[in-house]
Amino acid sequence: MAVPHIQIKDYDYALPASRIAQFPVEQRDESKVLIWKEGKITESIFARIGNDLPANCILVFNDTKVIHARLIFSKNTGATIEVFCVEPVLPVTEIQASFAQTASCIWKCLVGNVKRWKEGMLVKSFILEGKSYLLSAEKKETLGDGCFSIKFKWEPSELSFSQILDLAGMVPLPPYITRPSTSLDSDRYQTIYAKHEGSVAAPTAGLHFTEQTMESLKKKNISFKNVTLHVGIGTFRPVSVENIGLHIMHSEKVSVKLEVIKDLAGNMKKSVFAIGTTSVRTLESLYWLGIKIIVDGDRRHPEIHQWDAYNSIYDRNIPCSEAMSALANYVEKTGNKTYTGDTALMIVPGYRFRIVEGMVTNFHMPQSTLLLLITAFIGESWKTVYQYALEHDFRFLSYGDACLFFRKE
Repeated sequence: MAVPHIQIKDYDYALPASRIAQFPVEQRDESKVLIWKEGKITESIFARIGNDLPANCILVFNDTKVIHARLIFSKNTGATIEVFCVEPVLPVTEIQASFAQTASCIWKCLVGNVKRWKEGMLVKSFILEGKSYLLSAEKKETLGDGCFSIKFKWEPSELSFSQILDLAGMVPLPPYITRPSTSLDSDRYQTIYAKHEGSVAAPTAGLHFTEQTMESLKKKNISFKNVTLHVGIGTFRPVSVENIGLHIMHSEKVSVKLEVIKDLAGNMKKSVFAIGTTSVRTLESLYWLGIKIIVDGDRRHPEIHQWDAYNSIYDRNIPCSEAMSALANYVEKTGNKTYTGDTALMIVPGYRFRIVEGMVTNFHMPQSTLLLLITAFIGESWKTVYQYALEHDFRFLSYGDACLFFRKE
């Protein structure tokens, strides 16, 4: 396996704190968009992005929904403990089933100020229909990587855990947004097409879309497809190793309907544009899932590991339509209407894109895996793009402005 030898220090740039957007623009589609195509940079407003997209292309959106993953508890001593829900543990690990649990459940969580919580149960109140109720949290065991298993119990017991998070939790803004979350964030840190709960961070490229923008795109015969990738805690994890080959990419849950896989398999001649890096990783993962089925057979459930795409066993130049058809046939054989699995696909310079020809994305942190993905897509031009953005008053990161990139051939 040819694991890429890449030094993360080569993907650094100076990002002043003043350029990190702390709030979204007043209207979603009033954000600026930087367009990079064939080595040339132009600017526009997101509401007019359809002018720069090819007619009849396919836009692929990640319809995951951000959960109110942050729970703030106060101890009698005055200490504040933050419990950040990462993924379900018991009685089920499937995320939608866990959200439907009533009375109690156990989740893997990050815990802030954990040194002040040595033992005992944490309790916080929340209001439902004018009445006060209680949610308790009990630390069960240490899981490593800064995480703990936490048992939650609540009243009224008939409420689902999803409802509890909505009532008692807070929007999980990324750490570089240094202000407290507000009611504004419940709306604006969520795409207008969010459907399936499960993310602890928003697929932020989609935050720019409005109903008006979507309607204008439909008039150009641009079609829409949805996939689901639940953004995990790995999105907050910085790269802490010099050689990217030693970085551990956290696996994330992917779900794609069979009809979408079939539609993509039958429309490989159309340009596919991914809305956000999560959609990019999902689409490219679909290709490698099909390849693994072709190469390994369909005897076991295929999943994508971090460096599968760089393994000569799988890198065989099999056409996209063939790989996607293999995946569609596999899903049909299982009797399911949806492929559900995990991907840890890491896209770094040297990767050859199979499906995605263009992407909408935001600006990303220095020395991040997402910046490596951008470099894989547009090459060393990322330095010119980011320098231009810094010099022309673009706003950076989650609540910042957008980019429209056409793949470097």
